Amino acid sequence: MLGGIDNQLFLTSFGGFFALIFLMLMLKWAFARGKSVVERPSRIGDESDYGMLESVAEPLNHIEGQMLKEKLKNSGIKANLVQTTSGPRLMVFKDQVAIARSIIESSQL
Repeated sequence: MLGGIDNQLFLTSFGGFFALIFLMLMLKWAFARGKSVVERPSRIGDESDYGMLESVAEPLNHIEGQMLKEKLKNSGIKANLVQTTSGPRLMVFKDQVAIARSIIESSQL
């Protein structure tokens, strides 16, 4: 006991005070608006919005796009079927564009 104060009670109440402040900060962070870590709904972008990917085909619909994507996948090329403002596009990495276009052209003959 220091100066008439019970040290254990004093430190326990300070520990509870800090735990309460920690919980308040966690709740403020968890329920803050506009800073969510949950994935946002995807938005339709332009063909130039895809960074290192380049368009190799312009299918008429998603079914045709999925068929072309499977042909590229079977050939060992990673492809993405995306919805752009101009319609569905089949996108591949820039270093595989020539190979992907030749595979698509050979399959359409």
